[in-house]
Amino acid sequence: MLIMALWLDITLPIVTLLIGLVVGFFLAKKYFKSYLEKNPPINEQMVRAMMSQMGRTPSEKQVRQVMASMKQSK
Repeated sequence: MLIMALWLDITLPIVTLLIGLVVGFFLAKKYFKSYLEKNPPINEQMVRAMMSQMGRTPSEKQVRQVMASMKQSK
């Protein structure tokens, strides 16, 4: 009986911790993906502003190409 209780006292916290870490990882991943979809790190206005600061007048095609290349790199 004592050996059984000792075994549970050691393994139960470890198993609980591992399950919590796995569940927490997937919940955080889901939350982060939804956050980035709602609040993208860069948008078309930012691309236009960056290109203008570099002394270029961006066409709509160039802006779309930059946005498409950023989506592919995800």
